[in-house]
Amino acid sequence: MKRRTFIKNTTATAAGSMLIPTIVPSTVFGKNAPSNQINVGMVGTGRQAINANLKNGFLKLDNCRVIAVNDVDSWRMDLGAKTVNDAYSKAGGKYRGVEKYDDYRDLIANKDVDAVMISTTDHWHAPAAIAAALAAKHVCMEKAFTVAPAWGTAVVQAIKKTGVANRLDSEFRTNRTMNRAVELVHLGVIGELVEVIVGVPGELNGSALGPQDTMPVPKELNYDMWLGPAFQAPYTMQRVHEPGTISSRPGWLRISDYCNGMITNWGAHLNDIALWGMRKEYELPASVEGNGTFDKGLWHTINAFEIDYKYADGLKLKYKIDEPFVKFIGNNGWVKAAYPKTLTASDDKILAFEPSDNDGHYRDTLTDKADFLRSIKTGQRTAEPLEVGNNVYMLTMMGLFAVTLGQTLKWDNKTRTFVNDNAANAMMTRPFREKWIDKEVVNWMNKFQQFELK
Repeated sequence: MKRRTFIKNTTATAAGSMLIPTIVPSTVFGKNAPSNQINVGMVGTGRQAINANLKNGFLKLDNCRVIAVNDVDSWRMDLGAKTVNDAYSKAGGKYRGVEKYDDYRDLIANKDVDAVMISTTDHWHAPAAIAAALAAKHVCMEKAFTVAPAWGTAVVQAIKKTGVANRLDSEFRTNRTMNRAVELVHLGVIGELVEVIVGVPGELNGSALGPQDTMPVPKELNYDMWLGPAFQAPYTMQRVHEPGTISSRPGWLRISDYCNGMITNWGAHLNDIALWGMRKEYELPASVEGNGTFDKGLWHTINAFEIDYKYADGLKLKYKIDEPFVKFIGNNGWVKAAYPKTLTASDDKILAFEPSDNDGHYRDTLTDKADFLRSIKTGQRTAEPLEVGNNVYMLTMMGLFAVTLGQTLKWDNKTRTFVNDNAANAMMTRPFREKWIDKEVVNWMNKFQQFELK
């Protein structure tokens, strides 16, 4: 059986039931097996893609091969290609095999690409993920999930329709401090869970940035395609990213047209750990209220907040700007995981607890990229499927909506709508510019631009 045929068959077996593992004979994992190499295409080759997703991700794994890169910035695309070629050359022989695409749709259309890693700006996540899923490509996608809940719903439904392997690319479940805290909660060491507190860091770039002068577009940047589904806006470097480097933090992270800000950015990591520990990965709270402040000017995302969520069963979650941590409070004590490696508890006996193999533990959790590739091979769901990632994203957006509207919001998990609140429901959708998006994807996204999101 050819490698591509094997991967297609595995996907077909898993389609429609990602929770049911496919039984795969051990022979398919041999050195010369058809499934040994999974071909990956990189959609976006910026700071996160190069440093985290290539150098510290796929390029360290033997069971995949990065064969294609894409970016609307040709300098970054060339850097991505060089990074891949250099890595494989060091592994043995001169390698110049990676293909470059200035249009993500051409990369997705490459029949040899089995899976894509989407590392674009947040506002491009949904169109690229939907296009890939509809083309039967497995999808690993950067956080934050997207820029509007309706778009997130469209992604999840496209994934369900095609059954491709999928994962939100957060590495926090691999972090032993984080999964050790969840382990202690799940094994009942702190008793019944009562409340969870999540902190995320504030903006890293200091003060807000006011209006900027319009600048000439760098020759290496297809700015119109960079804007993509977002509406037209004058080019200035602080709206996009600094040319000729990937070392600086891009300005788009603080502009709501392209990103919802730190509330969804770091919030994707820490709130995933919180919901995992709470066993609320597929449920949203019944009510949310909070307060916060927003920057003004070109950078205008939320810069401070304190949000309180309450679930139907009474479990509470508090989310705020602070140090990055998750604190689980039970009726017999608490445990706190502070990023990256600090674990504390109300009693040393809690930290001294060591589960047996029969108890269940998370010591051997795979890295995010290895977990994604395993899912492609076996048909088992990943540790953080996109449906879970979207639920985490929606949690953070509920908080953003509550702060923006200045009122308590009620949520109905059955109808997936805010209760008797047209203003909040209207915030679930977002108009988009169709240029650079294929008609099939446009139709799919428009299908979910309704108040009632199924």
